[in-house]
Amino acid sequence: MKADIHPNYKAVVFQDLSSEFAFLTRSTLSSKDKVTWTDGNEYPLIKVDITSASHPFYTGKQKVMDTGGRVDRFRKRYAK
Repeated sequence: MKADIHPNYKAVVFQDLSSEFAFLTRSTLSSKDKVTWTDGNEYPLIKVDITSASHPFYTGKQKVMDTGGRVDRFRKRYAK
């Protein structure tokens, strides 16, 4: 296997913006944002729009997430 061709695989925290749910896992993603986890260590923080804590399939609740005004533009376009 060739050396130095694989990305750096490290521990990061993913945080759901809509439900404040967060979990620690390993990933190749990086971020300038940092967060102190329950173990006292500081990890990069990756903010995501949806996780299993807020996805309708897992929660059983339908939720409209408007990112960038798409829902409003759709309603305005097709309103009569």
